[in-house]
Parts: sequence; C-alpha cells; structure tokens
Amino acid sequence: MSKPSPEVYETGRGMDAHNSVMRDIRSEKQKHYDPHQPTRVWIDEDNTPNGVYQSLTIILNTGGCRWARAGGCTMCGYVAESVEGGTVAHDALMDQIDVCLEHEAENTDEECGLIKIYTSGSFLDEREVPAETRAAIAETFSDRERMVVESLPDFVSEAKLADFTQHDIDTDVAVGLETATDRVRHDCVNKYFDFSDFEAACAEADAAGAGVKAYLLMKPPFLSEPEALEDMISSIKRCADVSGCHTVSMNPCNVQRYTMVDELFFRGGYRPPWLWSVAHALKETADSDAIVVSDPVGHGSDRGAHNCGECDDLVQKAIKDFNLRQDETVFEQVSCECETTWELVIEAETSYNMPLVR
Repeated sequence: MSKPSPEVYETGRGMDAHNSVMRDIRSEKQKHYDPHQPTRVWIDEDNTPNGVYQSLTIILNTGGCRWARAGGCTMCGYVAESVEGGTVAHDALMDQIDVCLEHEAENTDEECGLIKIYTSGSFLDEREVPAETRAAIAETFSDRERMVVESLPDFVSEAKLADFTQHDIDTDVAVGLETATDRVRHDCVNKYFDFSDFEAACAEADAAGAGVKAYLLMKPPFLSEPEALEDMISSIKRCADVSGCHTVSMNPCNVQRYTMVDELFFRGGYRPPWLWSVAHALKETADSDAIVVSDPVGHGSDRGAHNCGECDDLVQKAIKDFNLRQDETVFEQVSCECETTWELVIEAETSYNMPLVR
C-alpha cells in the first residue's frame, strides 16, 4: 500500500501523533486486491427489532475508509484489504454484488431477509460508494425485508437513506461509535467525532424512517480490563437511551495487522479482552432498552477475545445463544477455573501494570 497522505483526505482531525504512526504502519502493506471481488461474504443469523433473520453479510472492497487513509483508528486494519488508489468504479462494485448473490444462491435454499453491507469505512461516503451505486444496490435488494449499511455519523443523511426507505425496506445504519466516552474515543481509538455527533446521526436516521445499530469496541488500547469493562457497560446504557438506536453490537477488540494495537501486542503491551468480560457486560445490560449483541472475532486465539483456552468455545456458544434469545441465564450454564483469574484481573489490573495476565 502506498503511504497514505493526510493532505489528500483529512487534516485537522484526530490526534496528530496517532495519525502519523498509523500512516507509517499502514504503508507496510504490499498485497493488492481485485476490485471485482468482495472482501468477504457469508450467511448467518441476526437478531433485529422484527425478530431473527437469516442474513447475507457483504464486505464490499472499496478504495478504503477515508479516515483510515489519514491515519485513522488505532485498532482497525481493514483499510489494508482495500483496493489501491482510493476508488472503485460503479461497474466493479456491482460485479462484487453479483458475486455475493451467487454465493447466496449456492449456500441457501431461500433468499436472506436481511442484507448487511459494510465497506470497512462508510457506505454512505460517496467517495467510497458513489450515489449511482448506492441507488443501484438499493434497487437490487428492494424485495428484501431489512438492510443494514455502515457509515460514520458525518455521512448519515435523510436523503441518502431514502434510496432504501423508498422501497419500504426496514433500514438501519451501523455506526462505529466505539464508546460513548469522548475522551476514550479521541485518545484511545483516535476517532474524531463526539457522542453528540452520534446522537445527531440517530436523529437524521429517524427522520428518514430508519434506525441505528451502534458498534462499540470492547477494550480499546491503553485501557485496563476493568476500565474497559466499566466503560462498555456505561456506553451500552447511554446508547440504549438515544432515540432511534435500537441495537448495540459489542465488538471485542481483536489484533489486526497494520495497526497500532498490533504494535502494542507484539511488544507485550496489549491483551485482547477476556470472554468473561464480554459475558459480564451482556449480563449487566440485558435489561437495556435495546437489543445488545456480540460476535467476538477470532475468539479463543491469542489475537482475539479469549479466556484460558479450555472454555473459550463454550463461552462463545453462550454469547451466540444470548444474541438470539437475549436471556442472561445462558451464562449460568458455563463455568471454568479461569474465571477466578479473570476476577483477579478485574480487581487488580491497572493502566500501569497491564496486561496483568496474557
């Protein structure tokens, strides 16, 4: 990847030191990607305000997140999977949609009711996905029941969402808020917007007849395990209180290549969150006025949320069960001796001795 330049994309936002380091790290990527092939596509199940749907998740391969090319978030390496040059043509993006439809046809007997489209950036940023492409994608999936599209709050507007809502598709915007605490978002994640901008995006979506799904980051770098857990519980509750935000997705931080988190992890300065922390946060917020879910990527591995290695799959299974049922009693069915170690970490780990346990 050619070294990103802030002059081309964004200046005057985020932390200058973070952005400078992140640009250097991202420039190490050498692999190139086909603009006619999506980054990923898979079929799963998702809980929504209208019940559980079979879902088709699409990760479009675009020119990459505008903010990531300026430096961007300390934990996010997805821009390293983007097409070189900063832009992908309309026809190539629609070729990617065709590939995803073929995947759906080959792997399920019926069309998925829920379509989720991500770009590892902002689907509503017209420098990533042109307005022509957005309208064409909306038309392609106009017979589906529900859509989720990803965006930073800056780009959420009633007019853009109307491309979907005019087809009577229940539409949601997935916003990478990461935390409701501005200082943590600015200093640990290096995201430039405030919680008030998220609230404004929720209002804009509501005006369009759409909803919002907030994505929160469990354990950003520079936070100890107890600090991260406390911030997550508080953030879920604050998001659930925002009108229009009906779902909160807790994303445990995983260590991705070409990121500051990867540099910290390599030097022994970062451990991904415990799965026990994820389960605890879900239990503590089960009564929130929002659906709260989590899908720990890379669970059980050193680079993903993990416990001791013996109980990881069982706890992950309980988390997935909770996602669909929203019943915290599922966690009563899993236990392990390592829970005592996690409790010690929650009691004793501080910002100057982390990670207390690898």
